[in-house]
Amino acid sequence: MLWYREAQLKDIPQLMRVRLAVRENTLSDPNLVTPADCEEYLTNRGKGWVYIEDSEVVGFGIADLTGRNIWALFVHPNFEGQGIGKELHRLMLNWYFAQTTETIWLSTAFNTRAEQFYRRQGWADKGPHNAKELKFEMSFEDWKRLASHS
Repeated sequence: MLWYREAQLKDIPQLMRVRLAVRENTLSDPNLVTPADCEEYLTNRGKGWVYIEDSEVVGFGIADLTGRNIWALFVHPNFEGQGIGKELHRLMLNWYFAQTTETIWLSTAFNTRAEQFYRRQGWADKGPHNAKELKFEMSFEDWKRLASHS
């Protein structure tokens, strides 16, 4: 069975499994993102969504309302290219812009499939975020326009 739903605290071990399985935007130190971080983002800072296949989380996204950013959007490598990330992206941005009209941002590594994904989704390239990442932004007006055409 396949479906999307809001992420729950019980999902955190599976979120961590997906996060550590990715081939791009890998963590230089797996301890940089902890289960406690996930709990903080899911309960206090924002909201997340998961995609489930056969009772397993294979993709997830977390929008950070407090920091006005996309904190996470990851799909297990075995499930890439199936539209899972695009739907998680849509769910996050619809929720985020139902809460606020403030511009949202994210960062991702240079020259990755993720960079190209965000460009295709209409994010505005704002240049380097640090030595290894680009910063992208999405305004409320741009999201409304993009969402009305999809």
